[in-house]
Amino acid sequence: MNLLVMVVQLMRFYELLIVVYVLMSWLRPSSGLILDIYRTLGTIVEPWLGLFRRIMPRTGMIDFSPLVAIIVLQVIEQVIARLLYR
Repeated sequence: MNLLVMVVQLMRFYELLIVVYVLMSWLRPSSGLILDIYRTLGTIVEPWLGLFRRIMPRTGMIDFSPLVAIIVLQVIEQVIARLLYR
């Protein structure tokens, strides 16, 4: 049961990484440590976000894939929580 709790906590942390990555993308870091952090976050979250970018239609300048990706993670968390408390 502890494994399921740890998985849910990791998913919540991953959601936080997505939010930080999106916020940093608005700032467009150009060099230094901030750019390194941004690239590292991109390496971590882009595979998941890319799944939704391929599925979702373009909506102009607004990218809704992070929002959908977080919602899907939360649905998965709910399923895991229900399995946990059976």
